[in-house]
Amino acid sequence: MMAKLPIALQLYSVRKDCELDLPGTLQAVANMGYDGVEFAGYYGRTAAELRRMLNDLGLKCAGTHTPFLSILPDKLEETAEFARTLGHRFLIVPGLPQERRNSREAWLETARIFTEASEQAKQYGMLVGYHNHAIEFQPMDGELPWDTFFANTPKEVVMQVDVGNALHGGGNPVPYIARFPGRALTVHVKEHSDTKPEAVVGEGDVNWPEVFELCETVGGTEWYIVEWEKISEPGVTLRAVDQCLKNLRAMGK
Repeated sequence: MMAKLPIALQLYSVRKDCELDLPGTLQAVANMGYDGVEFAGYYGRTAAELRRMLNDLGLKCAGTHTPFLSILPDKLEETAEFARTLGHRFLIVPGLPQERRNSREAWLETARIFTEASEQAKQYGMLVGYHNHAIEFQPMDGELPWDTFFANTPKEVVMQVDVGNALHGGGNPVPYIARFPGRALTVHVKEHSDTKPEAVVGEGDVNWPEVFELCETVGGTEWYIVEWEKISEPGVTLRAVDQCLKNLRAMGK
């Protein structure tokens, strides 16, 4: 039987809480029982400051959402150094400028850039990756951009599947975990519901047992990362992500 995978929280979920009180929010996340966090912005803190906060709370860093420009050749060393101090190796780009994704040719050129970045990142012990929203699962020039991109990048480029985002775009991300084996190293556990927009994990339409089975057999998944972003009101989000984790624990995760 596989060891349980660690579960992190994407801090974008609780961004308003983080803006108001980052140490207190991290403390609350640790108290819920999360194993780690994924950053999407640093709230004016240095990598060393953030690392100390995490260490004091027994939290790990599961990666960061890092802007596209920060993985380009002139920025990658600096980005990698920040990541090394923070204690992770996942440089995940959460979105692209429109000109990088508005045609199949643009996606192919983006794939080339990620291929080069991936090669450069190796020397720093880092992995670059890409996180989907909805557009990647909407056909473009006869093909899904998700296919265009990952079929034209090496296996080292991490495929950060966001389950809820893909379903919101009308696509099913689950087969891609098997189609690109060993590349779903971190997976965003985000619910999707056609009838309950604010559903937390386990209370919507996603077939989570199927997702987890693939992640834990062929995906190579190292982290499950909870994200819930329907409301940004402080306090409300903390209650929601707490319930997400409770529901995952009830599923045996």
